[in-house]
Amino acid sequence: QLQLVESGGGSVQPGGSLTLSCAASGSTLNLATIGWFRQAPGKEREGVSCIDSSGLTKNYRDSVNGRFTVSRDRAAKMVYLRMSSLKPEDTATYYCAADWSPVTGICTLEPDNAIYEYWGQGIQVTVSS
Repeated sequence: QLQLVESGGGSVQPGGSLTLSCAASGSTLNLATIGWFRQAPGKEREGVSCIDSSGLTKNYRDSVNGRFTVSRDRAAKMVYLRMSSLKPEDTATYYCAADWSPVTGICTLEPDNAIYEYWGQGIQVTVSS
């Protein structure tokens, strides 16, 4: 059974950095478009970033653009989200999700289960002084 697993979360002070990783058991991420999403308590899930299967198309929500960087390592079969200059409002549970029927050159930040068929369990990121 295909499973996505996030790692790298934790607690950090404002201005700090974290790198989240997304891996798949049972398959490879190399053929999938990957989205990163987050959900804070009492709020709806929102798209943070995504990277298409080629690695050439990347999208970011406005509030993280310039601070977060999404990348993929095909040899390691991993996708990463490097988060810098973290703010308290970045505190949330972060999820990676996979679209295994991707269109090259397109990735969406919409947390649509019809597009992103597989989701990780989520990992906590807390930004606090």
